[in-house]
Amino acid sequence: MTNKPTLLVLAAGMGSRYGGNKQIDGFGPSGETILEYSIFDAIRAGFGKVVFIVRDEILEIAKEKFLPKLEGKIEVDWVIQSLESFVPAELKQADRVKPFGTAHAVLCAKDAIKEPFAVINADDFYGKEAFEVLGKFLSSEVRPDLHAMVGYAIQNVLSENGTVSRGVCETNEKGQLTGMTERTSIAREGDKILSKGENEVLEIAENTPVSMNFWGFHQDVFADIEKMWNEFLPANLTNLKSEFYIPTVANNLIKAGDAAFEILPGGKVWFGVTYTEDRPVVIESLKKLHEAGDYPADLWK
Repeated sequence: MTNKPTLLVLAAGMGSRYGGNKQIDGFGPSGETILEYSIFDAIRAGFGKVVFIVRDEILEIAKEKFLPKLEGKIEVDWVIQSLESFVPAELKQADRVKPFGTAHAVLCAKDAIKEPFAVINADDFYGKEAFEVLGKFLSSEVRPDLHAMVGYAIQNVLSENGTVSRGVCETNEKGQLTGMTERTSIAREGDKILSKGENEVLEIAENTPVSMNFWGFHQDVFADIEKMWNEFLPANLTNLKSEFYIPTVANNLIKAGDAAFEILPGGKVWFGVTYTEDRPVVIESLKKLHEAGDYPADLWK
């Protein structure tokens, strides 16, 4: 077991075929996936282990893809997220197809993680500064009642090719998270950033922090998540599309006064592939980072 922080990768959304799947597509100069940059950044920020959350049908494909590159560089573990995970027989939804969401995915890793850990999406590029600041927090400041989220200014996480949805953060005078609201249909219009979802037009200030699903937790949070999950399941028994999200966990802990969340300022660079048209932008952005010396020509050589 490592006393270094662990990186938990939410990768259950990976397709079983690689063709056109953004989590497996090569974007780097040597065909690197976006996820490989996150793992590379985590290793140099002092993380000791990476845990992949995957679906059973893609486990072998994912191992084939990532294990040869990571062998000898970081400890690797695999966890399956299924519709049966942490669901007692009497609460099973026979007709359910949709996964239970990000907080359920985290809960699935309960037995694989015994140290402070970060959570990321497999298909987002977060930047080396984000891993540095969260790695430092997880190694020295995290407590059972103090977790963290890397904040990204909303002006830096828009798409030029369409609208996006983002978790917009509310903060207190200490800069800590007090709540988060999912806003949809966000885009820049002229000199303003507007959200046009939920039948209202809302202007969002350019430096407003948003969540890109990059969290840092003390390992005791698994008990909190499991308690909430055991309340969520019976309450949503007839809702086959209900999902249990990480921001719900954060909001509940904050409202109950059980934990605070620092918003860390490491979110300088972010990009992801929301639209097909975003792909060349990501390729060009990575190329520039390699040319600037932020990454070696080939990540794993």
